[in-house]
Amino acid sequence: MSSTLKIAFLGTGLMGSHMARNILKAGFSLTAWNRTLAKAQALIADGADVPATAAAAVAEADIVITMLSDGPTVHDLLFEQELVATMKAGTLLIDMSSIKPSEARTHAALMRERGLHHLDAPVSGGTKGAEAGSLAIMAGGDEAVFAKAVSVLSAMGRPVRVGPDGSGQLSKLANQTIVAVTIGVVAEAMLLAEKGGADPAAIRDALKGGFADSVILQQHGERMTTRNFEPGGLSRSQLKDVNNALEEAGQHELILPLTEQVKTRYTTLIEKMDGADTDHSALYLELLKQNSLS
Repeated sequence: MSSTLKIAFLGTGLMGSHMARNILKAGFSLTAWNRTLAKAQALIADGADVPATAAAAVAEADIVITMLSDGPTVHDLLFEQELVATMKAGTLLIDMSSIKPSEARTHAALMRERGLHHLDAPVSGGTKGAEAGSLAIMAGGDEAVFAKAVSVLSAMGRPVRVGPDGSGQLSKLANQTIVAVTIGVVAEAMLLAEKGGADPAAIRDALKGGFADSVILQQHGERMTTRNFEPGGLSRSQLKDVNNALEEAGQHELILPLTEQVKTRYTTLIEKMDGADTDHSALYLELLKQNSLS
């Protein structure tokens, strides 16, 4: 597949680097930029052009993709540093960062004021999904704008439009709430199995295809019992998303008790156990601490 669309990709970290490579593999022209330029330069061998500045990266782009750490970072780059002023009329920004729904709605309105288009399209699937091009992509925005983006998004995974501006981020918060709580209960199940004398790997195999089976059980359950917490999804990012979910819930006067509990546990892991840069499955370590186990 090839396309005349020119893509700029901003934020080539753990996830973004794989996503950008899959766009290149699909035959698109791509410029890449990262605050730490060396991370973007690693894509030169894959065919990316890597200018020195974000402004140069987006100047000729038809579609600009951002994969940044949080909402304030996105806002600062686009509107405080005025990166949007360097985009040509009609450019589509696809923000694939995980930010607050309210921030996404604000960004969409600011883009429209400048004659530009916007989709919020966060992802789920971790680094494995990013590398395989199998990410779940949840897009919020105008239907016609989404249609323009489908070919590029499909190079990275399975895009689904879930509603108007901000809906992609709302969908991601729902996803992250499920992920966080499920990690917590999988940790409890793996610890119970291990201390009860069963083989956790055999239990995971036995549960395949049953109601309790999940990607989290199979992938993160293995991480927990092999003590492999090299980051795929960062614990600090998981806590950020949980906090955003609880803030959104508060705006609707909702109480989410399981989400509150897992927030407390991730806060302990990050603030008291130096776990900010571990994989989010390292919540297992916080459970060990609660049980006075090493």
